[in-house]
Amino acid sequence: MRRIFISDLHLEDPQGAAFARFAECLAVESTRVDEIYILGDLVEMWIGDDDDSPTATRLREVLARTVGDCAVYLQHGNRDFLFSTEFCEATGVQLIADPFCTEDGVLLSHGDLLCTDDTEYQSMRTLLRSDAWQQDILSKTLAERKAFGQALREQSKSSNANKAANIMDVNAEAVAALVAEHQPSSGVLIHGHTHRPGIHQIEAGQRIVTGAWELCGWLCRQHDQQFQLECFSLARRYGT
Repeated sequence: MRRIFISDLHLEDPQGAAFARFAECLAVESTRVDEIYILGDLVEMWIGDDDDSPTATRLREVLARTVGDCAVYLQHGNRDFLFSTEFCEATGVQLIADPFCTEDGVLLSHGDLLCTDDTEYQSMRTLLRSDAWQQDILSKTLAERKAFGQALREQSKSSNANKAANIMDVNAEAVAALVAEHQPSSGVLIHGHTHRPGIHQIEAGQRIVTGAWELCGWLCRQHDQQFQLECFSLARRYGT
C-alpha cells in the first residue's frame, strides 16, 4: 500500500504559496500513491459546505481533480469540523471518523482529542462537535457564520497565547489509551494538530506527527509497512 498523510495546512489564500504547493503536491502524488489522507485543519476556517469564498471554490476544484486519480480521505480538524456531506459529494472526497483505523492497521487522528491536559480546549471541542451546536450555527446566514468564524479564530489565538506550551501537546496516557482501545496491527499512530513534527517510539510501535505547513510543507509517506516524514519548500514548485 502506498499512501501519504498530510495535516494542518490552514489554507486561506488561493493565491498563496501554501495553496500552490498543496495543488501541486496532490497532482504529483495522486499518480504515485493509492490513497491520500488529510488529517484535519486543511483550511484555516470552514463555515459550512455552502461557503462561496475563492478559497472554497478553488479547494473543491483541486480535490475533485485529484479524486479522479486516487482516493482522498478527509478527517475533521479543530478548524474545519463543519465539512459535511455536500462538500464530499461535490469533490468525491470521503470523510472519515476521528479516530480511524485503515484496513492494514494504521491508526489515524487529527490529534486534538489527545491533548487532554488542555481542559478548557476539550470542553470547547465537545461543544463545537455536538449536533445541537452545529445545527444552530448552520441555521445562520453565511455572513453571520463568517463573522462568527473570524471571532472564534481571534479568541483561539488569544487563548493559546496565554497557555503553557506543554498543555497543548498530547498526553502520553491519552495516547496509550487510544492505541490500547483500537490496537492498530501496524503499531503506528499518525496525527497532526500539535505542529510538532516528529517520530516517537511508543510501547505499541511508533507515533508519527505530521507538521504544519508554515515554514515548509510536511507529509508522512507510507510504502507497505515503511513510514517516513518528508519536508519540502513552500517557496518553489513541489517535487523540484
